[in-house]
Amino acid sequence: MKDTSKINNHSAIAAFQIIEEMAPMNEAVRVTDLAKRLGMPRAKVYRYLQTLSNIGYVRQDPVTERYRLTLKLFHVGQAIADGTQLTSTARPVMVQLRDKAELTCTLSIPEDGGMRVVDIVRVDSPVQIITKPGALLSFHASAQGKIALAFGDPDLLSAVLAADHPALPNGKAFDPARLNAEIDRARQTGWAVAPEETLSGLNAISAPIFDLENRFVATITIAGSLQDIPPEPSAPLCVAVAQAARAISIDLGCTEYPT
Repeated sequence: MKDTSKINNHSAIAAFQIIEEMAPMNEAVRVTDLAKRLGMPRAKVYRYLQTLSNIGYVRQDPVTERYRLTLKLFHVGQAIADGTQLTSTARPVMVQLRDKAELTCTLSIPEDGGMRVVDIVRVDSPVQIITKPGALLSFHASAQGKIALAFGDPDLLSAVLAADHPALPNGKAFDPARLNAEIDRARQTGWAVAPEETLSGLNAISAPIFDLENRFVATITIAGSLQDIPPEPSAPLCVAVAQAARAISIDLGCTEYPT
């Protein structure tokens, strides 16, 4: 989290911290639990929740008295996403990739704390990918994050390798040497995978998107069960994702796609 000590509007900061903490939650939350997670006084969190409720961003269940975000925030985010060149450019390619691979396709952008999912094109399947727009995926344990480490800020990789990380959903402990090798492979092949690293039983293939200044700006990813995307995925799937990433990059003005 960035240092906010020199920013005057602490009320706005606290309100957004509450929203960001609630966003990944699948269930309504108690004020006490939310206050503990944020390290804020309960009374302060309750006051901000009341304000957010009054303007329509939060709803309180009258029976359980728990709080959850409303869809108002989603609609605001969707309106912003629909107005960006990246999203509007990527969406047709995402649909084509979804239909070709018959797998859910996502678009993610780098942030300080990980890769933020900004758009999803889902496929009808018995196995549904529960990742939602707005989800933040870690750099070290997601296909999107590995692509960011391979093609993004060069200082980011050393920081991630030096940090302590919890065990992955597949039960394996974080291994800096293995991650470093995967980053080298991503630079050579133009894609990365993360079998059971983000969610148990699932895998993903991700490739980098670059803008008109040839800077890494996003990833396009397909995700599915290990039956659909094994730890060593088929060449056609990898090629399809890489070609989609290249197509979006070219549409954004990229002239020197690196892979």
